[in-house]
Amino acid sequence: MKKGFHTIMSAQFFSSLADNALFVAAVELLRTSGSPEWQRAALVPMFALFYVILAPFVGAFADAVPKGRVMFFSNTIKVVGCLMMLFGTHPLAAYAIVGLGAAAYSPAKYGILTELLPPSQLVKANGWIEGLTISSIILGVLLGGQLVGPHIAPHLLAFDFPLLDLGVDTPPEAAISSLVFLYIIAAVFNLYIPRTDAPLQPLSSDPMALIRDFSECNSRLWNDRLGQISLATTTLFWGVSGNLRYIVLAWAAAALGYGTTQASSLVGVVAVGTAVGAVAASMLMRLEHATRVMPLGVAMGLLVVLMNFIDNVWLAAPFLIVLGGLGGFLVVPMNALLQHRGHNLMGAGRSIAVQNFNEQACILALGAFYTGMTRGGLSAFGAITIFGLLVAGTMELIRRWHRRNAVEHRDEVDRLMAIARSDGGH
Repeated sequence: MKKGFHTIMSAQFFSSLADNALFVAAVELLRTSGSPEWQRAALVPMFALFYVILAPFVGAFADAVPKGRVMFFSNTIKVVGCLMMLFGTHPLAAYAIVGLGAAAYSPAKYGILTELLPPSQLVKANGWIEGLTISSIILGVLLGGQLVGPHIAPHLLAFDFPLLDLGVDTPPEAAISSLVFLYIIAAVFNLYIPRTDAPLQPLSSDPMALIRDFSECNSRLWNDRLGQISLATTTLFWGVSGNLRYIVLAWAAAALGYGTTQASSLVGVVAVGTAVGAVAASMLMRLEHATRVMPLGVAMGLLVVLMNFIDNVWLAAPFLIVLGGLGGFLVVPMNALLQHRGHNLMGAGRSIAVQNFNEQACILALGAFYTGMTRGGLSAFGAITIFGLLVAGTMELIRRWHRRNAVEHRDEVDRLMAIARSDGGH
């Protein structure tokens, strides 16, 4: 890997670590303040909100400014969101601001990979960065659970600055205040990310021009015979996975009687499997073979439904590892294929912004649906059944879509596969 790749990985690790720990702390903050459960479920779609709203602008911004600087600005916004949560802003609104920082961060984080590395290294690079991101999810949810738990929280609350009252009085508030320092560490790494040779693309001052450009890019990717398949797959995967993070917390409480600290460890268990699957895919899969993994998405959806029959942690842990492993092996090659097609069609930043828009719109829609069902009294078991059947059925439709493309548009699919096998592109 080229120089600078490890700096990008370090920055991503600390930023993602803080994001995931903050999610658990925000859930506990709402729980201890007596907020209804639907508000806790609403944290997921609120985080996705600005990904969708700002999608036409963040990709163009990431292509117009050095990506290391974009990542630095984004982490600064996340710090502002944390401080808002500490000083009285409703947790849902403050968490949306953290999501704003993440929305700006993502096109730069993934876009710089396609600028730094040739297509032949994209699957491997995605495997490493997804594996690292998932490792940060594991450690982040575990860290968040411990920070609000009975062992660490009292020590955080006992710490005090002389002559300064920060108003930190509860374990979730103490956890959130400590996470600000993780975002600052990530920001420091951002400052050392190297400039690539990729030319900066001028940023239009006309918002409507940016919206039209984004719409054209979105249409271009959905009309590409390989881009549409990889985009549909990753959109569905992240839409379900983004909400599964909270659903596992709710399921652990309902099926196992776990509190936030214990339940957060099971979210980490899913991420362990995903990390293993992601690294395995990076070693075993090639870019031109990415579409072969789609049946794993069907299997993953059916396994989600089987969660309803597990009420023992000794069965739950290995089951969740397998579930995560299938997801990791599915998403890494499909994500790399999507980045490859997007980079060739429109540029790295715009491509990732289109990807984020579709994935986060799916998270937002499914999260709003789940939140509505929770507010209407649906149990965690019912939600798990709906999500599992949804992902299995939709993945089967996507698989059939690709098979039809391979028959009806054979020459075009073969041409795009040939590009994927080379380090050139168009």
